[in-house]
Amino acid sequence: MTHNNSEQKPIKKQNLTDLWRSFQKEVDRKSSQKIRAKQEGDRSLWFGLGMYGLVGWSISIPTVLGVALGVWIDTNFSSRYSWTLMMLFLGLFLGCWNAWYWIQRAIRED
Repeated sequence: MTHNNSEQKPIKKQNLTDLWRSFQKEVDRKSSQKIRAKQEGDRSLWFGLGMYGLVGWSISIPTVLGVALGVWIDTNFSSRYSWTLMMLFLGLFLGCWNAWYWIQRAIRED
């Protein structure tokens, strides 16, 4: 039996209405996003670079301070454990938590 492709099912009016509404919502969303980007201008580039700097310093400073404190403890007090290594991990953890906090705060402000 042959199948005739010229006979297509008619599209229901409700489906067209739903498609049109979803298309309008998508266009509205994209245009709002474009307007916001134009209003911000170069802020997005500088904001991104600033975030890289913020994240870098937020992690590196606590890590270096933790290592320095660990070295000081290891040289002044004898112990079976490496305080330098423990303080390195503690500083790294605190730095990552600090960076996460600042990124979340910046996201909430936008």
